[in-house]
Amino acid sequence: MKLSNQLSALLIVSALFVSCKNDDLTNGTGKLALSVTDAPIDAANVKAVYVTFTGLEYQNSGGSWETATDFTGPQVVNILDLQNGKTSLLGNYTLKSGNYTGLRFKLDAPTKGTNNPSNPGCYVELITGEKMPLFVPSGASSGYKANGNFSVPINGVVEVTADFDLRKSIVVTGSGSTYILNPTIKIAVNNQSGTISGLVSNLATDKKYVVYTYEKDKYTASESAEPTGENVRFANAISSSKVSSTGAYTLAFLAAGSYDLIVVSETATGLVTVEKQISAIVVQSQKTTSLNISL
Repeated sequence: MKLSNQLSALLIVSALFVSCKNDDLTNGTGKLALSVTDAPIDAANVKAVYVTFTGLEYQNSGGSWETATDFTGPQVVNILDLQNGKTSLLGNYTLKSGNYTGLRFKLDAPTKGTNNPSNPGCYVELITGEKMPLFVPSGASSGYKANGNFSVPINGVVEVTADFDLRKSIVVTGSGSTYILNPTIKIAVNNQSGTISGLVSNLATDKKYVVYTYEKDKYTASESAEPTGENVRFANAISSSKVSSTGAYTLAFLAAGSYDLIVVSETATGLVTVEKQISAIVVQSQKTTSLNISL
């Protein structure tokens, strides 16, 4: 009888332990370390692109959007300065542990159709020093979603980088007088991402060069054609890097997988030429794939 009572008590204690353990898994918290980065912009007359972040929202497992109450701002970032793997930390946020299906950024930006504000929160600085408002078609109220998933571990930290691809995000209209922001943002989990970097040799001194990254077999020759309307060249590239004067390039925050690289030149008159294609470059998480390219 005593043995039976002891066994019952042991079962009860075990059940309580499992219940508490499951409760911890459900109600635990972790940290999101969030940074931003960018790819180069096509417009040669743009010196800087300033974006003012006023808030952050997140979506847990496809549920409702919640506000990150520990966001401190406003934060002003020159997005165009964050290229070739360079990032800017927006903050560390406490979130419930679990899977997340999106982030949404609140921006202090004027809405297209309003009078040009004298001190817009988002603006473009031209090489002439002139500052142009960066309009947001739908306004700043709804925010802009970054596509991608990540998981927050209990009592741990997940490092995530939001890639603002300004080359696709900024549209110039009105004969070059109006700049519109249609953000194309993707989420990269840092420890699940890798890098391709190296040197491009045999460069012509009178041309500029860019290396574009495509998922394997996704590039088509038609993408190099002159774009129409608000479209851009190489629209399906997932990343790009301007080649420096020394030939260096860096393609960071790429998910593990196989990629094709397209090396493109541009003359001072705007003539764009695909110089070389390199296929099936393998990227591994937390590793750098070194690739030197000879034109």
